[in-house]
This record gives sequence, structure tokens and C-alpha cells, in this order.
Amino acid sequence: MKLNTKLKKIVWLLGISFLLFAYSCKDEDLDITPPGQVSDVSVEALNGGAKLTYQLPADADVLYVRAEYTNSQGEAVFKSSSRYINSIEIDGFNDTQAHRVKLYVVDKANNKSEAVEVSVTPLVSFIHIVKQNINIEPYLGGVKVKWNNPSEKTVFVYLFYNDGKQEKQRILSSSLANEDKTVRGLDSVFYDFSIMVEDFNGNKTTKEFNSRVKPLYEQEISKNTWTFVSNLSVDGDKYEGYMVNFWDGIIDTKDNPNDNSYFIINRDDNGGILNFPLDIVVDMNKKILLNRFVVWQRAYEYIEGNGGISTEYYYYKNENMRSFKLYSSNNKVEWTLLGTFDIGDPRDTEGKVPASKIQEAIDGHEFELDQISEAFRYFKFSITSGYGSETNVYGSEITLFGLDDVEK
Repeated sequence: MKLNTKLKKIVWLLGISFLLFAYSCKDEDLDITPPGQVSDVSVEALNGGAKLTYQLPADADVLYVRAEYTNSQGEAVFKSSSRYINSIEIDGFNDTQAHRVKLYVVDKANNKSEAVEVSVTPLVSFIHIVKQNINIEPYLGGVKVKWNNPSEKTVFVYLFYNDGKQEKQRILSSSLANEDKTVRGLDSVFYDFSIMVEDFNGNKTTKEFNSRVKPLYEQEISKNTWTFVSNLSVDGDKYEGYMVNFWDGIIDTKDNPNDNSYFIINRDDNGGILNFPLDIVVDMNKKILLNRFVVWQRAYEYIEGNGGISTEYYYYKNENMRSFKLYSSNNKVEWTLLGTFDIGDPRDTEGKVPASKIQEAIDGHEFELDQISEAFRYFKFSITSGYGSETNVYGSEITLFGLDDVEK
């Protein structure tokens, strides 16, 4: 027993000795030598920052270079650049004062070199350059906001607009060199526009008045001249439905069968199949500019045994139209795609629809174009899907908004 105990002690001591030896060897291999410094540093002043170019040290294990400095917000920040690049760009300055920057070389063992300190004096920040060339122009139902941003840095343009009663605000963001954004939903009254520009670091210009602008008046396009181009369209006349109901100015409701104003595209009258897209072509017999439009689904569903009165809305159900494309033309041959649109399907697994989506369907589904169209005479409403029916597709009304009869 005593022999076994002694052997155990010997084995334990040998184990401890081995671990200590291994640790000491490992400690000897541990790299604690800092790398060399960068050299030949040159400074190029930039708008709101600077570009530092340098030579890396000869150390084989260099990982990256780190620049540490304090920005105009008083925050200690840093930027890093890999060993494969011999320059680093810093930003975050909203002044043209001298700033101290410390450059460190960091190796693969996370050793940090002695600092090389340089002074940088940035040029005026790009946010001031952007602010100085912001131009606000009247637009249909809103304004166009344009600016140049030569640095192509992210900017946030604060747009304040006041109609004399209250001031509202929009924030526009971009890093494009030449930006052109549209702000819609404004009345055709004079607004005083003020602007402020902010960068990604929180530096801001002062808020200053820019211009007084009156958005162009947006009109509801009159439908009294519209005619159906039947030879380029599907047949939408079935039962009580007629294609011309799509622009008769009557919006279908749930509770009154007397206002059943909708079209019915039935497969039996269109080659025996609902072959999407289903095109509806209209000649407005005038030229318009289009900005936005609203479409309505069929709301009424005939309930036999209930005097024909609909007990619930037919919105988002199988036979209603869902998605579509809108095209424009001046000769019925060459068509320009104005947009691709989808009402969407808000039904849950039990087929129930939220009250907000029912109200949206009652008010009409509104869609905006990416930009105002060129003047055109014909439009093609091209239905690309319904909510599931392979027999019928319904739709109630379409209303366009823009500039009416532009050649009048």
C-alpha cells in the first residue's frame, strides 16, 4: 500500500513538472514584441476629414493600422486599415481646425507599436457643400429636392416646410453624388422651406431658410371622355357587370345592390380560360400627366335567401383582382410600363381580414408612380392575378390623378 502511495506521488510530481515545463516553453514562444511604426506619413485634407498615406514597417506579422483621434462631437473614435493598404481615411470633423491623430501598427499577436502623431486640418465639411447647393422646385402634388454631394458620403437632409399654420419635417438620406428626390402629398399653396444637413457622425449645419415654393396643383382626371378599346382588351361584360363600369364614377358598396358597378371578366367569354395578363385598354381622347391613381375592388356579394343583400364585404375574396401593371401609350402600339402594383393579401389562415384593411378597400387602394409620367393618351390596365378564382375576375373603379388635358 505504501509503495502504491509513493508511486502515485511520483506520478503526480512528474505531471506537475511536465505542465510547468510546457507552460515555460509556451511563455518563451509568446510574442510580446511590438511592431515597428509607420513612416513617411503624408496628409491629404478632405472635406470633413483627411486621407493619411504611409509606409508600413518591415515586420512580417503586421495585421492593420489604427488611427485614433477625437471628432468634432468630442468623441474618441478610431479608423482601421488592413496591411494590404497603405492609407487610411478619417472623417467626423465639422470645422477647419488642426486635429491630432495617432497612428498605431497592430500585429497578429495584438501588439501595438509606438504612436506616430500627425496633425490634420480638414477642409470644410461636405455637409456644408451639400447644404449650399440644395435646390427645391415645384412638382405635381409636392416638390423636387435636388443636391450635389461630391464626397459621396451619407448625408441626412432635413426639410422643414411651413404653410403659415404649422411646420412639418421630412428627412431625406442619400450618398449619391447627384441626388433628385420627390416629396409628395403637399397642397398647392406656398410653403417656406428651411433645410439642415447632418452627417453620419452627428455633425449638423445650422437650420436656414432655403426658398418659398408652391407645389403644382394635382387634378383628378376627368373620365367623361374615356372610351373602351375593345379590340385590344378582354371582354368584361358578364351578367350585371360591364367593362365601362370601371370608370363610370360609381364605387361599388356592400349594402346596396342598386350600385353594382363593376366589371366581370369571365373565362367563358375569353377563350375558356383566364389567361393572365388580362388587359383593359382605355382611350382617354386627350393627353394627361399621371402622378398617382386609386383602384377599388368589388364590395358586393349576392347572398341568395337574403334578398340579395350582402352580409359581409367581398374584398380580398377569390374573384377580385389583386395585382396588375399599368402602361401608357400615344399610339396603342408602343407601350411604356408605368409600374407594377399589388393590392396584397391581408387574409389570415381563417380568411379573416383586419378592419384597417377593410377600410383601405372602402377608401380605395392608392398607388404612386416613381415619377410623373410623360404625357400620354391611352392606358392599359393589365391584371396579372386575382385572389384564386379560375372562373371570374372582378374590379369596381379606377381614378387617376395628375394634370388633365395637358394640350388643351
